[in-house]
Parts: sequence; structure tokens; C-alpha cells
Amino acid sequence: MASDAIPDTPGSGPYPASRDVRPGLPDHIVYRPRNLDALAGRPLGVVLWGNGGCSADAASARFHLLEIASYGYVVIAPGKAYSGPDALPAPPRETHSDGTFPPVQTLPADLLSGLDWILAENERAGSPFYGRIDPKMVAVAGHSCGGLQAISVAADPRVATVIVHNSGVLDPDAFNPITGFSVAKDALNRIHTPILYILGGESDIAYPNGMDDFRRIDQVPVAVASVDVGHSATFREPNGGKVTPVAVEWLEWQLRGDEAASRWFVGEDCRLCRDPEWTYDAKGL
Repeated sequence: MASDAIPDTPGSGPYPASRDVRPGLPDHIVYRPRNLDALAGRPLGVVLWGNGGCSADAASARFHLLEIASYGYVVIAPGKAYSGPDALPAPPRETHSDGTFPPVQTLPADLLSGLDWILAENERAGSPFYGRIDPKMVAVAGHSCGGLQAISVAADPRVATVIVHNSGVLDPDAFNPITGFSVAKDALNRIHTPILYILGGESDIAYPNGMDDFRRIDQVPVAVASVDVGHSATFREPNGGKVTPVAVEWLEWQLRGDEAASRWFVGEDCRLCRDPEWTYDAKGL
């Protein structure tokens, strides 16, 4: 893709971001503010990311993840950089003639191993993250199959909010093309935090599933925002495109209690309520 040739961007937030592979977590990429001292004691939040396709390409949404990191978050994605400049050769994936996808390359446990690592780093003297993480500020998010991974781990008591991009749990009677990982509708009952779905309009193949999830969830606050960009969203656009500010503001509201950010989602005149590009609905916010 043409975007693969574009260098990493630092994001538009107050803390220019970069990505690297940490010695204690070699099978993940960590996106973070480049200069941690610039936060001047402001605690870092954590976002666990599930890659689209449940692939091992931890750079597939790099502009989106760098943008989030630039607002003071450590974003952890499983896998390696198999896209973007200086990408590693991607491992081969099987092709199937029966309509199923290649077997998943990452699992929900890979998201949680990233959380285990960063929380341990927060306690380890000598770590660049020592004492900088607020363990109550943990979100899980993901795209497509990675969104299902986010739903799968949302029951973890350490998680404080969930963002699901272009995804939703498949109807139990529908054909499931995913090989090697599945999540059932009853996983929605185990979600214990506010959750946001960001969908790509009716052309998004996951739109019906996401909307069905929204209708089913009634035990926690839930919102759904949709913009007509299709299933691939806008992750490869500069700073992640138009979907990324919605994710950032949700994180700022849910994890930091930012009142200005809340006005994107609540109130009769909320930002998403009056933006003609977006359709928006919420329950319990």
C-alpha cells in the first residue's frame, strides 16, 4: 500500500509519540510518548490493541496508535512491524477455498500479556515506565477480528473501558469465517465497563453485528458512532483519519474524566449528535 512508504508520524497530541520493541516484550510493539519526562508527572494510560484480522502485524494501524499515544497513553499491539517503512517480511498465511480466513496469528491472551508486562514495568525500579502508569486507566480496543479480541478480554477486572472498531460478535446462526478463535454473544454479558462501538456505515461488513451488540448490551453504558468509511476505517490516513479523534476523546473522558471530552458523547448538543457525517446513539451514558 502507498501508506507503507510514509514514515511514522508523531501524532497531533501534546506528547509526540514513537514506537519501539521493548526487551522484555519482544513479540509486541509499544507506542508511547517519546519523552516520558514531558508528562511532568501526569500518569500514563494504557490501551491494549487487537490487530485487524487478528494478524501479527502490529503496525497495521500505526498512525492511529501513534495518535492515541501522543495524548499520553502507552498503546501495546501484539506482533511485529509487517507493514510500513522498513517492514519485516510477513509470515505466510494459508489460503482457504471454503470462505474461511487464514488462521489467526494472535489471540486474546496476547493482549493481556501486554497488560501484564506494562503493569510489571510500572513496579520495576529502573524501567522507563516505573511509577508512570495509572493501573486504573486501562482500555482495550481493536479492529475487526481484533475488536472481537477486545470483547473477549473485556471481562478482565483491570479493564476500565472498551472500544470496538468495525466489529461485533457474529450471530450464532451465521457462518463464522474466522479460524482459530471465536467469541459468542454471551461474552457481551461479561462486559463490566462503558463500551464504544465505532463503525464504518452500512457498507461496513461488521455493521449489522456491531449494531446488534449495541441493542443487546444493557448492563453497562454503551455508545455507537458510525461514519461512512467502510470496514477498513481510516487508520492508514494521517493521524488515523476521522475515526481516531472519536477514540481519543472517549479515552480522555472514560479514563481521565475530561469534561470537555464527554461533550462529544453526552448532551442533546453533543459533538457527534450534531456532526452530519456521523450517526450516533447511546444508552446509559
